[in-house]
Amino acid sequence: MIEPSRQRTPWNRRQAVFLLGILAATPLAFAQDVPLTATEIAELLRGRTAIGTWQGTPYRQFFDPDGSTIYAPRTGRSTLGKWRVDASRDLYESWWEGSGWEAWGVIRRDGNLYWTGPGIEAEPFRMMDGQQLVWPN
Repeated sequence: MIEPSRQRTPWNRRQAVFLLGILAATPLAFAQDVPLTATEIAELLRGRTAIGTWQGTPYRQFFDPDGSTIYAPRTGRSTLGKWRVDASRDLYESWWEGSGWEAWGVIRRDGNLYWTGPGIEAEPFRMMDGQQLVWPN
């Protein structure tokens, strides 16, 4: 016989709803930003095209293995620049005429990629193989 103080009582509806609420919120609690290493950034970018929206402007950017890059906004003129990876800081760096080298982090959050840096919110992007600068109609 089980002692009265040790008897299991069935869950009431309120307890079940509370537990379900906690379980539903759990993935959000564990979502975290995972910074990519310099090696991962180089492998991600080399010979591929990033597609996203930068501060409200849709763009495509190709990262040539030779260190050159082409930034192509959906409207407007494309810009030629340079890119590299800073292994000591695990950052992607881009150089554009008139602005010099700027550093950006790359993070993975919930399976998606984001650029990060000072003064910007995380900007999502995705990658495509090869040079994909032509916008579909």
